[in-house]
Amino acid sequence: MIDGSWMVLDCIEDIGLEALAACCKDLTELRVFPSNPYGAEPNVSLTERGLVSVSDGCPKLQSVLYFCRQMTNAALVTIAKNRPSMTCFRLCIIEPRAPDYQTLQPLDLGFGGIVENNKDLRRLSLSGLLTDRVFEYIGTYTKKLEMLSVAFAGDSDLGLHHVLSGREKLCKLEIRDCPFGDKALLANAAKLETMRSLWMSSCSVSFRACKLLGQKMPRLNVEVIDERGPPDLRPESCPVEKLYIYRTIAGPRFDMPGFVWTMDEDSVLRFS
Repeated sequence: MIDGSWMVLDCIEDIGLEALAACCKDLTELRVFPSNPYGAEPNVSLTERGLVSVSDGCPKLQSVLYFCRQMTNAALVTIAKNRPSMTCFRLCIIEPRAPDYQTLQPLDLGFGGIVENNKDLRRLSLSGLLTDRVFEYIGTYTKKLEMLSVAFAGDSDLGLHHVLSGREKLCKLEIRDCPFGDKALLANAAKLETMRSLWMSSCSVSFRACKLLGQKMPRLNVEVIDERGPPDLRPESCPVEKLYIYRTIAGPRFDMPGFVWTMDEDSVLRFS
């Protein structure tokens, strides 16, 4: 342990985390990484039980990064109640869209418990089977949230709208493989000027929306990243591969590789 921080592989298993919880009362940060993230399920016994034990036994715990292959709503609610002073909670369930393995329900209620009980939460990463409901919880309870990472979550634009419309301190948002598209992005364009950056990949944002955003918000750098070729060679309704939006006072940059296009006023006119 260095300055209250532990970084281990999942080979520690639940029994190792239970031992950690019993003897490391000054633990403030726990990071558990997968020993074999891309292969078949490893022969290790690491479940939600290990994290519950640490949350119960380590009263100073504030930051968690936890890779696992299963989770339950009940465990997340217990963790939230055990440690209501966490500032960072990043849960990475390796299998995309994995539900509560006991009830087969979405993990909305569990993450809802995390954000409701941890009022000082500043960084949050979501994973597992999640609907728009979890973003409603985030929009309601995370008043201090600064960084949010989301993958394979949500049902519609409503989820992105909940996040962007109410988080005053949100500065960095990363979204991957979510059904978020043009409507919520354009409706909350002004919010993007108060943020550091927004990254979206494999979502439903169209090239048309990127052009409109670049035209509407000249103080933002709106960059389309698409290795399939120039985005204007496809229908404007076609979703872009990646979108990176960030504030600028210097205008568009000129050091991009050939598969990056900046949606500034000149590019909008050129593509029109």
